[in-house]
Amino acid sequence: MPEEIPTQYTIQDVAVFSKGYLQDYPVFVRNTDNGLLVLGYPKDSFMKLTGNYFPIRAIRIFPLFITGILAIDIVLLFLVYYLSKRKISKNTEPIMASIKTLSTGKPVDLSIRGELSEIADSVNQASQVLSRQNQARANWISGVSHDIRTPLSMIMGYAQRIAGDHGASENIQQEAEIIRAQSAKIKDLVQDLNLVSQLEYEMQPLHKEPVHLSKLLRSYAADLLNAGISEKHSVEVEISSKAETAVIDCDARLISRAISNLVQNSINHNPQGCDIFLSLDCLSEKVSIIVADNGVGMSAEKLRELEEKPHYMESTDERLDLRHGLGLLLVRQIVEAHGGTMKIESAPQSGYKTILTLQKPCS
Repeated sequence: MPEEIPTQYTIQDVAVFSKGYLQDYPVFVRNTDNGLLVLGYPKDSFMKLTGNYFPIRAIRIFPLFITGILAIDIVLLFLVYYLSKRKISKNTEPIMASIKTLSTGKPVDLSIRGELSEIADSVNQASQVLSRQNQARANWISGVSHDIRTPLSMIMGYAQRIAGDHGASENIQQEAEIIRAQSAKIKDLVQDLNLVSQLEYEMQPLHKEPVHLSKLLRSYAADLLNAGISEKHSVEVEISSKAETAVIDCDARLISRAISNLVQNSINHNPQGCDIFLSLDCLSEKVSIIVADNGVGMSAEKLRELEEKPHYMESTDERLDLRHGLGLLLVRQIVEAHGGTMKIESAPQSGYKTILTLQKPCS
């Protein structure tokens, strides 16, 4: 026993050290049959709490206190999660929208700060690369188109001269006329290719102005008849009373080009002859231009292939006559450039119908 520990104690001393320490020595007291047993331990070996007294009321409300703390923690955690999600969504939504726009080949420009700024910069860089590629591709197509038109015009001129030369044999004149006709189709194809690329890469400006579609449709039909078409083909125009005064903002030249391509498809695809119907209707806030014929039509398989790959489907036939080619692709892009849609309906021996729907209000 340490020397500083007394050997005799009063009841008051026992009451004091039994709670914790005796001369800084931790002690433990136990009541035995032989008396009070006091066990002492070296200093700093145990730590005893001498003030561990709590009111009954505090003990009773302690579970409520813990529950309240947990509830506050959960609310704070949810609040932090909500604010973080909102911040992330606010930054990721324009990124997702830009990626979706970029997938269509259109350029984007993102301006985002913070943790996602590097992703935004990467998207902007990809957009710039895509824009440069599209510009280079469109310029290349435009340059090639220009280079082809010059020698093609010379071929057409010489072929026309030979076809009109009465000194040449009839066979040579016929072959020269075939060369001239096919050269003219190639020239139109080159022009279509150039226009398709400009529309695809949004390099073709739309000169929109208020246009009476009924007047445009009648004017086109009159020009077609005045230019002269085969007696095997006829053209009829039908305009509903609601569409008679329909006016939309559009590029009249491109809309006429789309109608012309569809009519020429019907003529070229039905050399045996057919009736061609041009219709105009107006429902709610949509204007529908319908070009239909009662010709040979096409199978469901060919129709599906045409809708999926309009620029590959039957570009030539066995006589190397250009049929659909880029015509339908050009029509689709003209309509989409005006915010509209194109739908094709056909069946074998049941004709061919194309519905152009422009999402513009009628007046």
